[in-house]
Amino acid sequence: MVNIFADVIQAFNNNHWLFYSTVIFISLAVGSFLNVVIYRLPIMLKKEWKQDCQSFLEINEDKPEDVFNLSKPDSTCPSCGHRIRIWENIPVLSYLFLRGKCAACKTPISIQYPLVEAVTAVLSVLVALRFGVSAETFFGLLLTWSLISLTIIDAQTQLLPDNITLPLLWSGLLINSSAVFTDLPSSVWGAAVGYLILWSIYKLFKAVTGKEGMGYGDFKLLAALGAWMGWELLPQIILLSSAVGAIIGISMIVFIKHNKNSPIPFGPYLAIAGWIAFMWGSDINHLWLTS
Repeated sequence: MVNIFADVIQAFNNNHWLFYSTVIFISLAVGSFLNVVIYRLPIMLKKEWKQDCQSFLEINEDKPEDVFNLSKPDSTCPSCGHRIRIWENIPVLSYLFLRGKCAACKTPISIQYPLVEAVTAVLSVLVALRFGVSAETFFGLLLTWSLISLTIIDAQTQLLPDNITLPLLWSGLLINSSAVFTDLPSSVWGAAVGYLILWSIYKLFKAVTGKEGMGYGDFKLLAALGAWMGWELLPQIILLSSAVGAIIGISMIVFIKHNKNSPIPFGPYLAIAGWIAFMWGSDINHLWLTS
């Protein structure tokens, strides 16, 4: 097994086109899976919370709910119930072949599905170009895929699931125990300070206004980013997230007439800023400090 792995790495080093082609192929498939996570995970969480409440209140349901997880039931058209066949589920290509419509009832398919698959592939290739054939690329892809899921889930539901943020936090600490992206002390302090920064802002904002300005998921996400990149990049992530939030927020108000009083989740801005910092944070800091 070790020899096979070494042979694959050698083949990637000798043929970069093979490496990038493999990254594209895998990331497109992962993008298709991320669509499942984005749609199903919030529903799974709500079902779990409902069951917990019923258990606490000692309420028994007459009819047990059907199994619903990331693998069951099979994917179907939400309009007609048509079961999605394998050839209808090829990333991006199936959407184009079907002309963006269900094969059975011709109901339009959300553009989100091919967009998530395409964006996952593009960002994955950028990670591969940045780090090359290395462990950093493997871990960077895991971070990228997680941030894509969190961005869209939070944008749609205002939820940042612990199922993703907490494994992301712990994996950042474990990875940096071998100093992959930063040293372990910086990673630990990054996690602690990242959480405390937003927690303090949350408490201060609530004390002044009586309102909750953000959720606990935002604290955990910034803690995870701190664990991956170290405390040194936290100021940059916060500044970048504020800039990204301002640009997107103003654009939403101007171009799609978003209600200024409607809450806008902060998680997507953190995730976008965190990914930018992960990719080019050291270069940005260098330019900043030397300009």
